[in-house]
Amino acid sequence: MEKQYRQTIIAGNWKMNMLASGVKGFVEELTPLVPGYKKWCEAVVCVPFVMLPAALKAFNSGGIGVGAQNMSEHASGAYTGEVSAAQLSDLGVGYVIIGHSERREYYGETDASVNKKVLAALASPLRPIVCVGESLEQRKTGVTNDLVALQVKTALNGVSIEDIRRVIIAYEPIWAIGTGMTATPEDAQDVCREIRKVLGLLYNYETARAVTIQYGGSMNEKNAFDLLAQTDIDGGLVGGASLKPELFAAIINAANQR
Repeated sequence: MEKQYRQTIIAGNWKMNMLASGVKGFVEELTPLVPGYKKWCEAVVCVPFVMLPAALKAFNSGGIGVGAQNMSEHASGAYTGEVSAAQLSDLGVGYVIIGHSERREYYGETDASVNKKVLAALASPLRPIVCVGESLEQRKTGVTNDLVALQVKTALNGVSIEDIRRVIIAYEPIWAIGTGMTATPEDAQDVCREIRKVLGLLYNYETARAVTIQYGGSMNEKNAFDLLAQTDIDGGLVGGASLKPELFAAIINAANQR
């Protein structure tokens, strides 16, 4: 199977939930539920900025990666309230979510700004998790593949063939985020396959097959196995289910299909 050429990554996105004081207890509950998980996947938890020190201390002891949920496109300067890639890396953060649909909808992020953030992340040791996806209206009008292709091409503008393997693409249909609705495994696979085709056109076949593509749209303990069994789905960007150790553990364990 072609999945042997790429890494399976299960990433939790805690959004604006939890408290720093609760991180240690979460890790203590999660760790015994995922014995030996590193044999089949990388696990990551992306937390709010204020929780990063606590998360780094607690999760790293169990080998789980820590990511941020956003970052600035700027390296430094007079940008009050922003956080740079260098500042995240200096803490020990390894991943950063870029272009989540909530950032696009509520804070005006665009494909162009996403591209700037991707390039800024790749100028540091961070691995960007780049989110793309369509609304329900866009899906109904049949433009999903064209729209997602455009988002991918714009986000990766200027990304070298050497750096693209550090990028993780997360397909997150907007209509399925936090709604309980989920793309069928077949529908999710269709879009993820198209994303890989775009990567092949931008780079080459060997490079495209090495890039991790996640599904992120209400993945949970019930549907994770079938979603992760799809040829071009290499992991998940998990929202609500990542807030409960037993549910997050079930998804991590569902990735054990090799």
